[in-house]
Amino acid sequence: MCATASTASEVLEQRSGICFAKSHLLAALLRANGIPAGFGYQRLCLDDSGPPFALHGFNWVALPGFGWHPLDARGDREGVATRFEPPAFSLAYSARLPGERTDPHVFAEPLAALRQSLPD
Repeated sequence: MCATASTASEVLEQRSGICFAKSHLLAALLRANGIPAGFGYQRLCLDDSGPPFALHGFNWVALPGFGWHPLDARGDREGVATRFEPPAFSLAYSARLPGERTDPHVFAEPLAALRQSLPD
């Protein structure tokens, strides 16, 4: 069984990882190239029946003429596709069920500790 990378450096090493690690790595790469990048979060149900919730991490990137735009580094797999086609807003997941939401804030730093839900 393969361990899941949970840090940016592990994503580089293993070429795979969880959404938080991928978003941390992407932000570092964007920033190293002079592109302003931040962090965003979604509170999503673990399955299609409602709570419990999980936290999904993605990025925000500052684009001239568009402002802050979401960018999801999680990658595609069957049934989940990410697109980066500004001005269209497209993330791997959408908030559909009661209690789910996409937080509109752009965070300069990643959350210090992973939490199960976003503040209301």
